[in-house]
This record gives sequence, C-alpha cells and structure tokens, in this order.
Amino acid sequence: MRLAKLLQSALSIIKPALSMPAQTAPAATPDASTSDLLSISQQIAAFAANLTPDAVPAAVRENAKLHVLDVVGTALAATRFDFAQHALAGISNIAEEGNNSVIGMNVKLPMRDAVLMNGILAHGLDYDDTHPGAIVHPSSSAFPCALGLAEKRDAAGADLLLAYMLGVEIATRLGVAAAGTMHTNGFHTTGIAGHFGCAVAAGKLMNLSPQRLQYAQGFAGSTASAISEHRADGAWNKRLHPAWAGVGGITAAALASGGFIGTKKIYEGADGIFRSHTGTRFKEVDMGAMTRNLGKEWLLNEVAIKPFPICHLLHACADSALTIRRKHKVKPEDIVKVRALLHPETFHYIAEPPEMRRRPVSDYMAKFSVQFVLAACFVRGKFGFAELETDALNDAQILALAQKVHHEADPDSAFPKYFSGGVVVTTKDGRELVHMEKINRGAGERALSAEDISEKFFDNASLVISKPQAERIRSAVLAMDKHSTRDLTRVLSLKNN
Repeated sequence: MRLAKLLQSALSIIKPALSMPAQTAPAATPDASTSDLLSISQQIAAFAANLTPDAVPAAVRENAKLHVLDVVGTALAATRFDFAQHALAGISNIAEEGNNSVIGMNVKLPMRDAVLMNGILAHGLDYDDTHPGAIVHPSSSAFPCALGLAEKRDAAGADLLLAYMLGVEIATRLGVAAAGTMHTNGFHTTGIAGHFGCAVAAGKLMNLSPQRLQYAQGFAGSTASAISEHRADGAWNKRLHPAWAGVGGITAAALASGGFIGTKKIYEGADGIFRSHTGTRFKEVDMGAMTRNLGKEWLLNEVAIKPFPICHLLHACADSALTIRRKHKVKPEDIVKVRALLHPETFHYIAEPPEMRRRPVSDYMAKFSVQFVLAACFVRGKFGFAELETDALNDAQILALAQKVHHEADPDSAFPKYFSGGVVVTTKDGRELVHMEKINRGAGERALSAEDISEKFFDNASLVISKPQAERIRSAVLAMDKHSTRDLTRVLSLKNN
C-alpha cells in the first residue's frame, strides 16, 4: 500500500512535465563573470532554459527547417529497405499500444518506441547530415527525439523547431570538442554526442529548470554508448546509435523532471565523458568548444548535407573520380591503378583492411569502402542507391577495378574541418590523371542550396510516395513553426495524405 502511494506521488510529478505546455524558464544565460564558476552542463542548462525562438536568428531557423526536410526525406526513403521492416518487427514485438507517429509509415507506437523507429529510419541509409569537424550526424537523433516528445505533448511547431536546434547544437559542440578522438578509441561519436543533445532538447520541451536540465545532461553520460565494431562486418548496429540517443535523451529528461539528481561535471569531470572516451588523446580535447560563443555562433550552419548515400568521408573522393571519368573520358578497362588520397585518421573507417573493403559483403559495408565506391563511380558514372543493390555488389567489373584501388595519405588534407579527398588514376597509356577536392561538396562554401536540398528530398521521397504527397510534406516542414507538431506528424505519417 505504501509503495502504491509512493508511485502515485512520483507520477503526479512526472506526468505534468510530459503534458504541460512549454513555457520560457525564468533563468538567465551566465555571463563571463559567472561562467567560470559554473560547470559546462550548468552553463548549457542556463542557456537552454532561457532560449526563445525569437532569440535564434531568422536565417538559422530557416536553415534548420531545410535540415529537417533533408532528414525527413532520408527517413522516407529508408522505409523501402529491409532493415526498416526488421526494425519495426522487432519493436512491435515489445511495444504496447501507442499514439505516436512514424515517418512514412501509417502505424502508431508508444512515444519512445516511435523515437527509436524514426531514429533508425533517419540514419539507416547514412544519407543524413554531418558536421565535418565534429564527425557527428546531429539531425538523425535531434529531430526524432524532438518530434516524438513534441507530438506527445501537442507542442507548437515553433517549440519543436527550437528543441531540434538545441539538440543539433549541443551534439555538434560535443563532437567539435572531441575532435575525432572518440572515433579513434572505438566509439561512434554520433551515438555519444546525440544523448547529450537529446537530453537538452527533451528537457527544453519539458520546460525543465536550469538545475534539472543540468541533471538531464548528467544522466546522458550514463546512457551514452556507441561502439564501432560494426565496421568489421557491416552489421546494422550503427543505424541504432542516433535512435538510441533519442530514447536516452528523453529518459534522462524525464528522470530529471522527477527530481532524480544527475552529476554536475559530466563533461569535464575526472571520470567525465571526455576523459573516459578519448583515452590517451584527452589532451587534444577542446573543452571550451562546448560553450564558446554559445547562442551567438550557431554550429548548425556548419552542418553539411550529403549529396551521396555513403559515408561522408568518401564524398570528395567520389566526386573526384566522377570528375576524372567525365573530363578525361576514362573507361574502366583503361585503368591500371587508382590512388585514393585521404587523411590517415580516416583509413580505419573507410579503407582498412583493404581486402575486406574491396569485396563488401553488404550494402552497408559498401557505404564505408573507398575501394568499392571509387570502382563503382568509374564503372557506372554515378553513385546512388542503385550502386548499393545486390547486382552492383556482385558486379564483376566493379569488383575487378576495386582490386586496383589503393589508399594513401593526402598531405594537404583539411581534415577534420572538411572531409578532403582526391584521386590519382594511372592509365594503360601512361597518363596520370589527378583531381582533388579540398572542401567536400555540401560543406562550407560548397553547401547545397535550398533548391539542391529540395531536389534531394523529392528524389528520396519518390522512392515511396507520389509527387503530390511529397509536396505536401515539403510544405508542412518548411512551415512547421507556424502550426502544431500534430499537424506536421499527420502529414509525415502519411495519414490522410
């Protein structure tokens, strides 16, 4: 009887936090005179609690909606692939009746299960956006997380957009601070950073106080784990990482809403996320990046949208191969050797061991093989979803040319700011053909335009829905801050669409 009363009391605290409308928390962003007295999580919490939609520059808000459009398109395309159906089958085996929407699927799931499913869809094709310096895919965790909780609470679209932007910002800043050191210690940084971004995003939607937003970040350090062993066999683990970050972030914020106490120095502490996940490279961590110019400089503007459905580290090499093929009319049978020029820190992720990469056993492994991608580019003159189908993976001409692809260090690489890359082709008649891409297409000054992003969205959406349906989704996303979240989810789930 006593236990029942305790549970009832706890629920009376948590349920209002999940259902009450968002409000601006009465907290101030710390100034320079006080920030050195606060932990990093406290500074972030104070900033997030006080942030309003109008405080975000209009250009950033508009750019954010384009990124949402991009991740929605990749999620829609993912619904036609087998991993999506297997994920839904597994989730459905444990899910009870729910009311939350799944992108591109007319099904309903409990909130956290819907977040899990949407996150798998968003990242499943590895076609979602990436911040080059952070080496983090921020939208595939931040948007499913914010969407799920905002739909549950019937939040305004403006609040959904704000929470999404916070999720992207905090995850990206953690990746920038880590500077690639987590990757080289066997972690997939997206699956670590996403937990923190999602904890802040969910906490904002729950209207948590600064103290409880700090608690939520503290819990994220306990839920974050994303091991990169999938590189060895092309398994599907990586598809789960941003999705689980969304689930973890909401769970962290919910615990904090009930007063469960989270650690204060989860970032900079002696056993904090950076020291525990960077090993001997901790000295390379730029802890200041977590809060430097927070609210004045939005890193969302640096997040790159992908032009190819492959690992972002390969894009410059793919473009270089296609340029050489087009410019010099090179045929696969003319090629004696291909040298892929990359930063050495990327070798283990997309080039080694070469024997395995030259004959990928799955479409997912092919996405992380410079040998296969370059061979396919020279043979087919393009690289899209078709080049990841079974017939391409078994194409004798592609596989033969992949044996001639070797990787070397690019002495002029701009990595990690940009994913630089290049290709040197030696032909049978003795020519040496070279093309380099210092800034990968989609990043920096080569960012995709709004028209490019819309075109990519329609290409992805066309795999599963009609053009009129896609146009309704595009219109709803680009006006998401003018309507309710449920208006958006009705369109995204294809209900009455």
